[in-house]
Amino acid sequence: MALKEFAGTLPDFAKDIRLNVGSLLNEAVLNDQRKYGLLLACAHGTGHKPLVEATEAEVAGKLSPEAANAARAAAAVMAMNNVYYRFTHLASNTEYRNLPAKLRMNVIGAPGIDKVDFELFSLAVSAMNGCGMCIDSHEQVLRKAGVTAEVIQASVRVASVMKAVATIHAAVA
Repeated sequence: MALKEFAGTLPDFAKDIRLNVGSLLNEAVLNDQRKYGLLLACAHGTGHKPLVEATEAEVAGKLSPEAANAARAAAAVMAMNNVYYRFTHLASNTEYRNLPAKLRMNVIGAPGIDKVDFELFSLAVSAMNGCGMCIDSHEQVLRKAGVTAEVIQASVRVASVMKAVATIHAAVA
């Protein structure tokens, strides 16, 4: 079952979410690698296995193996970084911000795809996970690379819809 069919299983109270999934699949602001990579990164970022499976089916043949792996890697490393950096940002004791993280995150430096695309994936997952420090960091890199506000907004729109799909499906499945 692909993503649109999966979204079709959501209850009537989530009609807006179903419609938004269709809009994401027709998104024109993002090129295909960004659109399908964001869908995959965000699906993995939700941790909701049925959504991951539907999204994997959706992107099959639409993403290169490298781009699909980078999307999964962005979700994986942000699952770790968003917790760590959200803690350092929110803790009253600022000493933690000055300590080395001692966390491996080599994929950020060598994601196997265009760095800008990987940063978009990371930004979207960071938005889902609510890490302001990571959101700011990725957004700054993207803006320095010339990425428009519309592209950044579209990536976060993907994150918001995918998170809603996972939340609703988990509650009613």
